[in-house]
Amino acid sequence: MIRMEDDKAPPPEPVGAMLEKAIFKSRTILLTGAIDDKQAHRVCQSLLAFEAESDEPIRLILSSPGGHVESGDMIHDMIGWVRPKVRILGTGWVASAGALIYCAVPREDRFCTPNTRFLLHEPRGGVGGQASDVEIQVREILTMRARLNRIFAAATGQPFEKIVEDTDRDLWMQADEAVGYGLVGKIVRNAGEMG
Repeated sequence: MIRMEDDKAPPPEPVGAMLEKAIFKSRTILLTGAIDDKQAHRVCQSLLAFEAESDEPIRLILSSPGGHVESGDMIHDMIGWVRPKVRILGTGWVASAGALIYCAVPREDRFCTPNTRFLLHEPRGGVGGQASDVEIQVREILTMRARLNRIFAAATGQPFEKIVEDTDRDLWMQADEAVGYGLVGKIVRNAGEMG
């Protein structure tokens, strides 16, 4: 009997593993959906892995309705922590904690697709319990609101007072409005326009 060595070829790589390799090779992070601790862990882990690989720029593609501010804080801070430059592409919607993450890079590294919508607003949260607990929670929300407003003022170039006024209620912006507001650096239609 003759044995055929070709019959021993390795099985094909699963599609999921193939996609993960391609995404890693392109130094791209996809951040879609609600921002929570699992998303923060995954994104920060990816940022650190890319930093260990090289100092080449990292591209983060973001579409999110927002979520936990603290998880958004973790991603925002880690983007500034790693050595490689991070360029962010907003697409779909960039809202609430998603907007916080979007502001983690300088304006010239903030891009969006033409149909992206943006939402800035004050932090939300359920307040309940004993009166003393409610007082503590309200104080924390006010502190968080002031901190976020300072971040948005610095990121957009808008006066702090204007950010306070604008985020008192939901501030929705289309892509061109977000450029005018100072939130977006450039609207792009293809990857080549990101540089």
